[in-house]
Amino acid sequence: MEDRQALQLDRPVWDEAEMRMLDAAVELIAVRGSGGVTVAEVARNAGVSRPTVYRRWASADEIVRAALLRATVSLIEQFPEPAQSRADLVRDVMRFSELFRTDPLYGRLLDREPEVFTRYTLQRIGQSQRVILQWLATAIELAQRGGSVRAGTPSDLAVMLLLIAQSAILSHNTVSALIDEPHWSSELWHALDGHLRP
Repeated sequence: MEDRQALQLDRPVWDEAEMRMLDAAVELIAVRGSGGVTVAEVARNAGVSRPTVYRRWASADEIVRAALLRATVSLIEQFPEPAQSRADLVRDVMRFSELFRTDPLYGRLLDREPEVFTRYTLQRIGQSQRVILQWLATAIELAQRGGSVRAGTPSDLAVMLLLIAQSAILSHNTVSALIDEPHWSSELWHALDGHLRP
């Protein structure tokens, strides 16, 4: 029970109006790209006033970040129980990577606006990444207790695990002419497993 509670820390909850505003932002990103998100358009499409949007987010940039955070939380929620072994942890990261690449919001950014993806995910650690890091560190600590993951500070190991997966995901399309999907997945699995192996 404690492990499940740990996974719920630092995850925001959005009310009905906020969910409508974030839905509106995601629709705008799908049609116009992230640069097409404006407070006025979000307000209009969500059926709220601009002051209502501004009470929650100070700018369109913050709305986009919130939409990305919600997408991340939605992906993490597909893993209700933390992994407790290295094998399960690597499997979950591989599955998360696939879900991430095919997610309507993140997939759109990766395919059409990789520079935007880079700005929102690589230039600084945001709340979305902190949620992922917490998820990884929780599982790493559990797997360390079982002896299948090497010693080390779980949060440190989680950072590098995230960097490995994130770099592979961001570069996937770039290297697709050099390595096919099965071999890409196999090499990513080995990189993740090797990082954690005692």
